[in-house]
Amino acid sequence: MRKAAIAIITGTGTKTFFQGGTKFRIGTPYGPSAIITLGRICNKNVALLPRHGETHEIPPHKINYRANIWALHTLNVKRILATNAVGAINLQYKPGDFIIPSDFIDFTKYRSLTFYDDAPVTHVDVSNLYCPELREHLFKSAKQKINRIWNDAVYLCTEGPRYESPAEIRMYRSFGCDVVGMTGLPEAVLAHELNICYSTLCFVSNMAAGIKKRISTDEVAEEGQKLGNIIKETLFETITHIPRKRNCICSRALEGARV
Repeated sequence: MRKAAIAIITGTGTKTFFQGGTKFRIGTPYGPSAIITLGRICNKNVALLPRHGETHEIPPHKINYRANIWALHTLNVKRILATNAVGAINLQYKPGDFIIPSDFIDFTKYRSLTFYDDAPVTHVDVSNLYCPELREHLFKSAKQKINRIWNDAVYLCTEGPRYESPAEIRMYRSFGCDVVGMTGLPEAVLAHELNICYSTLCFVSNMAAGIKKRISTDEVAEEGQKLGNIIKETLFETITHIPRKRNCICSRALEGARV
């Protein structure tokens, strides 16, 4: 039976994480997942899922987040390490910096947000959406390899596929947002709804609109390619040190959530 306790979800600019492995899709109640590669990292089974597809053919607002997370759930995944390219809203940040979000604001509009559309009515607490235990391991690994790493940031997710306007960025900054991306949600919430630990390593690919005159998709991809090896090494180091037993609250996310 195909199983993996850990999954890596990659985004823009991050592609190859291991050679070989077994590739497949999983059919789910929400449609087919993206292609998943099951391989070995640090003597552990790891499922690799590129959320945009293997050739980056799926735009952020068309990603089937429910199918992807459900597919990983069926593989018995208990922890997800993700990567995200982000634009910097916080003026202290600069391209090449790394961010491990601790909180979020969701400005998406049309995405399927939950697995719980039917009874029993379920209200999941997201006070600790990003797993504290997984964040700690990720931060410790990142500090060994990355000069500029921020561990207490608010991630803003917008619908895409367009970039944000300068006025929007000014508004988001006033809300306390530090970085902006298009793919972090509802991915993280869906994982939480299935009691899966989730943390993401974001890299700043560009300054947000209004801070610089123009945003180019080329620069986003180029920054990802430039930082790809550091991202890979950091995630591998994290996987090495993740204990088998979970000691966080994520496995109890549904306690007290159902009416």
